[in-house]
This record gives sequence, C-alpha cells and structure tokens, in this order.
Amino acid sequence: MRIVSANLNGIRSATNKGFLEWLVQSGADVVAMQELKAQAGDLTDAMRAPEGYTGYFHYAEKKGYSGVGLYCKRKPDAVIEGLGLAEFDAEGRYIEAQWGNLSVISLYLPSGSSGEERQTIKFAFMAAFWPHLEKLAASGRDVVVLGDWNIAHNEIDLKNWKGNLKNSGFLPEERAWIGRVFGDLKLVDVWRSLYAEQPGYTWWSNRGQAYAKDVGWRIDYHVATPALAASAQAASIYKAEKFSDHAPITVDYDFTL
Repeated sequence: MRIVSANLNGIRSATNKGFLEWLVQSGADVVAMQELKAQAGDLTDAMRAPEGYTGYFHYAEKKGYSGVGLYCKRKPDAVIEGLGLAEFDAEGRYIEAQWGNLSVISLYLPSGSSGEERQTIKFAFMAAFWPHLEKLAASGRDVVVLGDWNIAHNEIDLKNWKGNLKNSGFLPEERAWIGRVFGDLKLVDVWRSLYAEQPGYTWWSNRGQAYAKDVGWRIDYHVATPALAASAQAASIYKAEKFSDHAPITVDYDFTL
C-alpha cells in the first residue's frame, strides 16, 4: 500500500505545475492533500477525479483558504468530513476515509506563523484535537494521520533550529504536544522510525534561497498506529519537480488495502 501526503499550497496552482500528472504515475493507492485553497466549484473534472482515482474533499468556508482532500484508487467504505467541531470544521482541516479496519486521514493543523491571534487558534485546535487523537489511538483500528502538522518535533527536523526556538512551529509547547502524540499515545512518526538520522525536510520558506540551499523544516508527517507503522518499508520525499512550497512524502506499507 503506497500512501502520499502533499500540502499543495493551492490545488489549482499545483495542478498547473504538473501535480496531477505526477500523481497518476506515482502508483499511490491514497493521496492525502492539504491546503486546497479552493471550493467545489473551482475544481475541474481532472482535479475532482484524476485518472484512476476518486476525490473526496473537505473545503473551508472562506474562499481560497485551507481545505483538505483524499484521492483514493479504491472506493472507501465510509468518508468522514470534519471533526464535529464547528469552529475548526469551517476551516476544512480533517477528512477520514475508512476501508474495513483501516482509517486514512488528511489533516491540516493550523499555522501560527502569521501572528499571535493565529497562534492562539493553533493552540486551541491542538487542545480540541487531542481527545480525538486519543480515541484514534485506542480504537483498535489501523490508523494513519497524514499531513501538515505545522510542528517540527526535534532539532534534526529543521535546519536552523537555534534561530527558531521562539518561532511558531518550533515552540516548546508545540514540540512537547507532538512529543506526547508519539510518547503518551504511542502513535509513530513513520519517517523518523525508518530514518533516524535523515532530516527529511518537507517545507522550505520562499525567502532567500531556502529551497536551493535545503534550509528546510520537516512538518509533514505520516503518523500511524504501531502495527501499521511497523509495516512501513520505505519512505521518500519528492523534489525532482516543485509543485508547492512543500514536497510530497510517500510511504510504502506492507499492508493490503
């Protein structure tokens, strides 16, 4: 089972840069997308259902903002849009597809980098999302939460960690929270479980020459329940083409969908 997570920073923009062509050739069974920045009426037929896939989407109410989606080769048994939390569901941050005992989730955790108000909202989302993560971890299901968590966990996860100790995405409270996801809830950071010493950056600032110099952050994750995580065989980050300020992260699982 091959699963891809990709923050598109706009599905229309990424499509114009060749994302759908890459996707069709990727061999992915499921592709989780974040930051659609589009509403239903903005999508072309190809965006709704690339060749061989069916798309499922949770749009933000605000135009050109947020939104998550899943492209699935095999039709899910069920699709859940949103967390049932009105203030956050209005921003289109969660969609879950289920096949039997497997749940594949696309998550877009808020960014707090634009200022104090959004950081407060980010912390509020983290607090509200925690009980849901607890339920997922205790459900007995095979679960993988894919997406842009907007938090770098440890120093290895961003190039310039010393300069970002007081910045959103690497604040002590954020790092402690995601540490509890991996510690208290026993959910697994799949990339780090496979590659203990490879940074695995997935996002680069548009400032300076961050992308060219690989001054990046690892904020896009596959977070899985232990048995599913243990079946992960290999992971890769695709940088041969640039569809977004994020790079897609692909994991192959020894698991039959």
